[in-house]
Amino acid sequence: MPEVQYGHRTISYTILIKEELKSHYITVQKGEGVVLKGKEISLEKSHQLILKKAKWVIDKLELVKSIGDEDIVTGSRIQYLGRKYYVELFINDSLEEIMIEFTESKFKVGLPKHLNSQDEIKLAFEEFIQQKAEEKIAPRIRKWSRKTGLKFNTIRFSKLEKRWGSCTPNNNIIINTDAIKLPFSLIDYLIVHELVHTKIKSHSKEFWAEVSKHIDNWKMLDDKMYGMKL
Repeated sequence: MPEVQYGHRTISYTILIKEELKSHYITVQKGEGVVLKGKEISLEKSHQLILKKAKWVIDKLELVKSIGDEDIVTGSRIQYLGRKYYVELFINDSLEEIMIEFTESKFKVGLPKHLNSQDEIKLAFEEFIQQKAEEKIAPRIRKWSRKTGLKFNTIRFSKLEKRWGSCTPNNNIIINTDAIKLPFSLIDYLIVHELVHTKIKSHSKEFWAEVSKHIDNWKMLDDKMYGMKL
């Protein structure tokens, strides 16, 4: 596996040759690590491409470390709206179910004695993420629909393996519940991206021209989204 040195950090990566791509792309994903995708190039050139985005790569490696199957305990950090927040667990005998409260600075998790296993805590957080995604993202989709004039049919939130969102042929918008872990700038870009698909189904020049009408820095945001796929 090729690797490059950036300060005191060593970045290991794999190369996926995709001759059909016009540019080279770097992705950072849980379980896959850092992957450079594009046409075949020399190892020296691939090192240069990784080093050019090294700070961004390291940031994304830290992000994906926070999203996974690790135990949730007091002191854990959970990604939410673009930041990692401290988790505090405490036993509360008066509770009948696990209660999660976000206080703008940390997650306070109340646990009944009979519901304090990791499986139950993780399930409670999954339900919390689903609820917050629907609560915070759905109104933004409606707002952006009014602002852009792009009409959708329905909104659905689901756990998606490889995509942040999609738009069906019938213009139903599907959003990955994990999108609530992104900052609002990327959430809004995701929303506009899928809304534009209600008008243009492909990623053609016309598609990106339409996106640029509503978000002028779409290219920077798209690069961030591409590298943060879960």
